[in-house]
Amino acid sequence: MGEAEQVYFFVSRKIELLNRGDPGSKALLAKLRRGVGKYLADVPEIWEIILSDMPDEFFRGLSISEPTRAEMAIQTALTLYALHQQGNEKQMDVKSDRDSRRTFAVATRRLITDDNAETIKKRFDKVITASDLTELSQHARGLIQIMKAASKPIQIDYSQFAKDLYYFQFPEYKKMVLLSWGRDFYKVSIKKEEDSE
Repeated sequence: MGEAEQVYFFVSRKIELLNRGDPGSKALLAKLRRGVGKYLADVPEIWEIILSDMPDEFFRGLSISEPTRAEMAIQTALTLYALHQQGNEKQMDVKSDRDSRRTFAVATRRLITDDNAETIKKRFDKVITASDLTELSQHARGLIQIMKAASKPIQIDYSQFAKDLYYFQFPEYKKMVLLSWGRDFYKVSIKKEEDSE
């Protein structure tokens, strides 16, 4: 299994732990929310959830002073998930399947109404033109907050999001991720997504 797939399954397992609904998992979600958009070294209170049980492969080529690509993708996905889940009874993480893609771009597309189409498109454009993962996460945060406040819950496959964020950090894969998101944003049938719920 490649490292990107390991990131996917690692985030899936962490979200399962975060969704237990007990006081311990709620406390972890609160800690994660405080780590949104921050440098991993500056938020030791989230290390427990981000770094525990991490596969050894994620530490290959480890720089003492910089988080790995896997750590950054995991931190970004889990902290944004914690933000999205806050105050929602319904589970905000949902897995994609053959008939229903639940990528970040599909979720963003589902925000669009007649009144906000231009605003959402501008926010999405800021995400896909981000120069690095830190900038991307800042712009994605704004969209996640809009999803969180939506009258009808808008869910994301956060494991896939983490995998996409991992690939985004490699120059040779960045365009692949962005093109996939572009296709999802512009081509997905919203009616089909709504019918599948």
